[in-house]
Amino acid sequence: MTHPLWTQLQTLKSTRWIDLTHTFNADSPHFSAFEGAQIDTPFTVEKDGFFVQQWSFVTQYGTHIDAPIHFVANQRYLHELELQELVLPLIVLDYSADVAKNPDFRLTRDHIEQWEATHGAIEPDTFVAFRSDWSKRWPDHEAFENKDADGQQHLPGWSLDALQYLLEERHVKAIGHETFDTDASVDIAKHGDIIGERYVLGQDRYQIELLTNLDQLPTRGAIIFNIAPKPDHAPGFPVRSFALAPR
Repeated sequence: MTHPLWTQLQTLKSTRWIDLTHTFNADSPHFSAFEGAQIDTPFTVEKDGFFVQQWSFVTQYGTHIDAPIHFVANQRYLHELELQELVLPLIVLDYSADVAKNPDFRLTRDHIEQWEATHGAIEPDTFVAFRSDWSKRWPDHEAFENKDADGQQHLPGWSLDALQYLLEERHVKAIGHETFDTDASVDIAKHGDIIGERYVLGQDRYQIELLTNLDQLPTRGAIIFNIAPKPDHAPGFPVRSFALAPR
């Protein structure tokens, strides 16, 4: 007997599977207000017959998903996101060359409109990822934070007008990026707040932060899966993001 879903799975397994998730540990780069993970080993095979670790970390650690409640009160928690929201067509906006020239690069609406003039309009109900290649600095914490002599970070990010364009006019479902924050460091310094991230989550959308391996994906045609545990009333959690892409 032929099972249609099993046949489809075999077809999917013939595509390229790309891991978009950093392996994290106690020394991994993380947001400066957070402590690194703490890892203990209360049981070992040699001593107890089984191996168990105890991990302690904030919910926004490593490659992670931000639920809307992370920045905006009275929005959805992680466990309230629908499964079908977590699997989406993927569009990758490659601005890695610009970031290499300017770590303070801001991805604006003008950039996206220029991109669409070449690649076509961004489709609704998609996941749009900003490829900066910042993930290549992992796991060097100092390189990832990229602070100047005054302690100011210099990381690329989305501009507010780009996010408003994507969510309100292109009706995308979610966004992702390779850095700690949605906003560029220069915008955070200017506004004294992470206004882009607050906006995205306030629109009842989720986002994935600290993605990696976006350089292995096509501009269009891949599918992203964002698989996370289901803790009760959590603002986010480390996620296993991966993509399926055509060969």
